[in-house]
Amino acid sequence: MIQKFLYLEWKAFIRSASFATNLALKILMGFVAVYFILIFLALGIGVFYILKKENMDPVATVNKFMIYYVLMDLIIRLLLQKIPVLNIRPMLVFPIKKSTIVHFSLGKTILSFFNLVHGFFLIPFSVVLIIEGYDALSVVVWFTAVYSLLYINNFINIILSNKDNLFGIFLAIVAILGGLYYYDYFNITDYTAPFFDAIFNTYWAFAIPVMALVGLYVATFQYFKNNLYLDAGLSSKHDIAKTEDLTWLNQFGTIGTFLKNDIKLIKRNKRSKTTVGLSVMFLFYGFLFFTNGIAMYNNPVMHIFAGIFVSGGFLITFGQFVPSWDSAYYQLMMTQNIPYKGYLSSKWWLMVIATLVTTTIASFYLYFGVQVYLTIVVGAIYNIGINSHLVLLGGAYTKTPIDLSSGKGAFGDKKAFNVKTMLISIPQLGLPVLLYWLGSKYGNPTIGLSLVAAVGVIGFAFKDKAFSLIEKIYKAEKYATIAAYKQKG
Repeated sequence: MIQKFLYLEWKAFIRSASFATNLALKILMGFVAVYFILIFLALGIGVFYILKKENMDPVATVNKFMIYYVLMDLIIRLLLQKIPVLNIRPMLVFPIKKSTIVHFSLGKTILSFFNLVHGFFLIPFSVVLIIEGYDALSVVVWFTAVYSLLYINNFINIILSNKDNLFGIFLAIVAILGGLYYYDYFNITDYTAPFFDAIFNTYWAFAIPVMALVGLYVATFQYFKNNLYLDAGLSSKHDIAKTEDLTWLNQFGTIGTFLKNDIKLIKRNKRSKTTVGLSVMFLFYGFLFFTNGIAMYNNPVMHIFAGIFVSGGFLITFGQFVPSWDSAYYQLMMTQNIPYKGYLSSKWWLMVIATLVTTTIASFYLYFGVQVYLTIVVGAIYNIGINSHLVLLGGAYTKTPIDLSSGKGAFGDKKAFNVKTMLISIPQLGLPVLLYWLGSKYGNPTIGLSLVAAVGVIGFAFKDKAFSLIEKIYKAEKYATIAAYKQKG
């Protein structure tokens, strides 16, 4: 039966309406996978000798920081790992055991790249330990225990996939723990390192994560088996209804109507709330650049790059999916007498207002100097004048429907990749960096900032011209977009 499921998965892939795109994406993702495999492989082989060269105990050091490795793995899964699912509706009318369906679905996650990639670090590292004279049985049980913890993350991600705000919670936990460790207030590794050391130094401690993994698999299996029927989740939920008129937006006419719809969409749906949360994270992106903590980022050219991200977090994360935010009812909208210009203007104003608010909040960067905050302000000007138009233009070619009830893919979706959007993204980040570099090279940093700001002001001045062009493109792509939104999977 498992073989039949694999056959159906293959047929669904090659018969998809977007087979060519999917195949190209698979090839592209294959190159990305090879890149990360090589990185993990290099770490697995080299970390032992690097730590030895620094006069550190390789096993004790890796065990000390293994808790952060496991926690970061969980965060990345919550953010990026999609849960493979089967279309169970046609399955349930056939005499197929529910347990077989669930085992196959869970088995697909076991073979996920997010699980297998760790082998390219842990296996070489374990082999090096054995070659260097460590007890082979100790290495094997340590390897088994660590991989069990990573697979526990896999099933935690499955169980919590429909829970709101978990990514932010786990990220905050790791950030707090890292900050407390950096400033010597609290070191969680003092409590976790002995556990990992016990796994390596005893022959019984490894059974703890292994048994936890088995128990979690059984619990996950039972949960999905008990809910494997067509009307699962269709029972009515009794929530308190809240109405939001937002009547003060009526004064803005058609634009106000769309703004009310967007504000309600952001407040009521998981995907949009996750996007807002990610845009808040971009506020703190500048700490990587402005604190001089990373040598390669400690230069003014990289600072303007950070200024674009700090001020444009919402513009980038929200704007890249216009009009996909409305994909659920886009066909209905297109049957109404709705002017495209009013629709696009509402999105533009929402991004501009968010950029202004973000830039104001980012005033805490004044702590690092006026020049740093001025860089962020210039980034905001460029975002409003140029990037706001570019993300709307790119949206015309991003025909990826959004599931508003899911928080997955808030950073982006590989299905949204195409050559046109890639080319449009080049001036979003490349042009301001180039302008600043030219101004700094042939003048001074102030001239570089002036050039970036001037281009932003020019873009704002030609807003109407840009909107006319974007509107024509949206109209030309209208029916292709509607057809794309009809595709399921």
